[in-house]
Amino acid sequence: MHHRTAAVALCAVYLVPCGSLLAQGESLPRSPALSAAEMEQLREAHDERQDDPYVDVDSMPRQTEPARLWRRGGHLSVQVNVDALGNNIVGDAANEPSIAVDLTDSSRMAIGWRQFDTISNNFRQAGFGSTADGGATWTAGVIEGGTFRSDPVLDSDAAGNFYYNSLAVPGGTFNCDVFRSSDGGASWDAGVFAAGGDKQWMAIDRRLPAIGGTPETGPLPGAGHVYSNWNQSFSCCGATGFVRSVDGGDSYGTPISTPQQPFWGTTAVGPNGEVYVVGRNSSGQIVVAKSTTLRDPAQPAAFDSSTMVDLGGTMRSSTGPNPGGLLAQAWVAVDTSSGPRSGWVYVLISVDPSGSDPLDVHLVRSQDGGGTWSAPVKVNQEAAGADAWQWFGTLAVAPNGRLDALWNDSRNDPGGFDSELTYASSDDGGVTWSSSQAVSPSFDPHLGWPQQNKIGDYYDMVSENDVVHVAYAATFNGEQDVYYLAIDPTVFVFNDGFESGTVAAWSASRP
Repeated sequence: MHHRTAAVALCAVYLVPCGSLLAQGESLPRSPALSAAEMEQLREAHDERQDDPYVDVDSMPRQTEPARLWRRGGHLSVQVNVDALGNNIVGDAANEPSIAVDLTDSSRMAIGWRQFDTISNNFRQAGFGSTADGGATWTAGVIEGGTFRSDPVLDSDAAGNFYYNSLAVPGGTFNCDVFRSSDGGASWDAGVFAAGGDKQWMAIDRRLPAIGGTPETGPLPGAGHVYSNWNQSFSCCGATGFVRSVDGGDSYGTPISTPQQPFWGTTAVGPNGEVYVVGRNSSGQIVVAKSTTLRDPAQPAAFDSSTMVDLGGTMRSSTGPNPGGLLAQAWVAVDTSSGPRSGWVYVLISVDPSGSDPLDVHLVRSQDGGGTWSAPVKVNQEAAGADAWQWFGTLAVAPNGRLDALWNDSRNDPGGFDSELTYASSDDGGVTWSSSQAVSPSFDPHLGWPQQNKIGDYYDMVSENDVVHVAYAATFNGEQDVYYLAIDPTVFVFNDGFESGTVAAWSASRP
């Protein structure tokens, strides 16, 4: 076990296939690595190795300017990566944000990001910002200043504690540490080793132990568990791709392999503590792995099954608006409401469909816990022949079962990459969607690159019934900065069916 207070040696890197489901503690066999071409493709799309030394810019004069508020219609974007006076720092970069919300008091939030102190240097740190006034003002800092870190992923537990999962690359290998905050993200503990690897994603079982529990039965199995999945080809710990904590993040168990080795995707927890992992496999297929036993700490960590899912297109990377990164990661989310769609599972990805259109946002749903899946539905709308980039597709499900989708959309820059953050919602399980609405000004994603020519690999959001909390990166200041945006979903939830339906129906309707 890896404990919060204990120092843990790193594992050696080696690769194995996932032909069988491995229980916690079971030995991991060796197998040939990915081909050189496959490894190079992965590295080009997603290289997190340290290649520049740390430069202490705090000892140098820094240029600042008043942080501006950016409005689109009634939607206000507030800059998060600011200095102690709330000013924008000129010449730095912040991208790839993730957000945690205290669902006991949603005025308290934290956002993490990749912090580049200067765009002339590729060294990045674990940036964070916190707010206690609902996102109106933010206080920013870095975790372990001077330590190379990347891939920030944040989440919260039922008690309002925040968790910050951060990739480190000591000695050229890959591992993750999870830091915890009990004061709304204003400060963080020393962290705990959590195995891990490149492009990890974390999910916490937020079911309250008191719900469904009795003095005789005790708390709900799995409540408070922390789960994390990562790219097995770039890991500290062999061909493992998943780890769990059964004590609220105080320690993490022996990592295990994930069926079909999905990567570039997320993790989600269902209404009964079931765990889902989504990602693409080495053949480019989209895989959803499921476990109904990870919630039980008495059972060895293992997955039940995995299913390949057709999203009506393929994932893309290293091109177009984000030439050094992903065009989107795969998102999985579950309806945890008490409504008629409780337990429905959704997967959303920006994919390249057939034809000339470079990228669309597609969604599929499962009504039987991931056993079978619907035909893909196109979420975004655009004029016929527009062939725009709808990239960084992001998904969340509100407690009442509403689906919220976000993406960057270039439809108002024909032939170009300038993009607007765009929102749509669904009240019928993703069958139909509200009209797509731009919620940010337009920005050029090619501005303000550090030595890595990308704006990160993802955005993040947390949905409540009356508000959608968004963390995203944009270049309104002529550089990469991180913003917080609150969306009122009641403005958009009308499901008029405008240009919605299955991908097949959409394609048939196009001239």
